[in-house]
Amino acid sequence: MYKNKSILAIIPARGGSKGIARKNIINVSGKPLIQYTIDSAKKSKYIDRLVVSTEDAEIASISVRCGAEVPFLRPIELAEDETKTVDVLIDVIKKLEELGCKYDYMVLLQPTQPLRQTFHIDEAIEMIIDKDEDSLVSVSEVREHPILMRTVDEKNEARSLLGQRSDIRRQDFSKVYKVNGAVYINRLNNKFNINTSLNDNKLAYIMDKKYDLDIDEPEDLDLLVIRLKGINR
Repeated sequence: MYKNKSILAIIPARGGSKGIARKNIINVSGKPLIQYTIDSAKKSKYIDRLVVSTEDAEIASISVRCGAEVPFLRPIELAEDETKTVDVLIDVIKKLEELGCKYDYMVLLQPTQPLRQTFHIDEAIEMIIDKDEDSLVSVSEVREHPILMRTVDEKNEARSLLGQRSDIRRQDFSKVYKVNGAVYINRLNNKFNINTSLNDNKLAYIMDKKYDLDIDEPEDLDLLVIRLKGINR
């Protein structure tokens, strides 16, 4: 709880994955991948309850062993490739409400962003509540400025992604950021519904690039091991 606002954290972790088999519980430096996110959430000063949403019994068992709750299994129909994350979140929130548990804010923590630290979570919670906003998303600065990006058609003709001239000195480029998927926070009011686009959340919590790594392909796991050593020094 922060400033009398109750906070629910949800980690969505389905059993299926395309790039890496059983990705969410694959062993990385002696720990299942999901444990990095569970550990950072458990150390938060403000999170009142930590729930993992999964349809998979093994992931549920590992999550509980690591200190999270799995009060119910996710319906199979919400564990497909095309399932929207917001539908998974609403499933958890509604079921908890049916059990008499209501919260002021929901924090979404994706297990595929294992470098996110506890201080990121707590700073983001402080930001959204202090500013009295409805939504927040974490971002990281990118080096590749979109003014230099091109689309290429079937004739190999390049067109500016932004539709503008790019003869600007690099030192004059404004900073640009990408949604990194590490932290999403939403106030649980009538503005949070099935039409919510999490990536369009309003407030931006800026994270250092060294903590931004999305685990999607096997080579990301090798990079994770290296980055973990640097962060844990």
